[in-house]
Amino acid sequence: MKKLNESRNTARLPMPAKVKKGFRVYSSLMLAMALVTGMSIHAFAAGDPITVINNLSDFIFGLIRAVGLILLGWGIVQVGLSFSSHDPSQRSNGFLTLAGGVVITFAKEILTLITG
Repeated sequence: MKKLNESRNTARLPMPAKVKKGFRVYSSLMLAMALVTGMSIHAFAAGDPITVINNLSDFIFGLIRAVGLILLGWGIVQVGLSFSSHDPSQRSNGFLTLAGGVVITFAKEILTLITG
């Protein structure tokens, strides 16, 4: 009878390099497939296609408005810096950036005024 405290030989069996590489590729592919199937969500279409287009239009004009507000802020900074440095070319660039920011910020409203 063997003693319970007797040490056992638990050495790993040798594995060729090709088998290791194949197992790594197989494991990574299975993990990627599990992540793709686990994180997928179903997208159901809305009932009216016009509402989908209107929502996309609102989203795009929201992004354009954000860019316009950034340009508006940068134009204000340029005008303020031009008054402190007494640089007329920087002042004109600041006012042009400011005007461009205003036009881009209110692009949707301008387009609705033009189209009626």
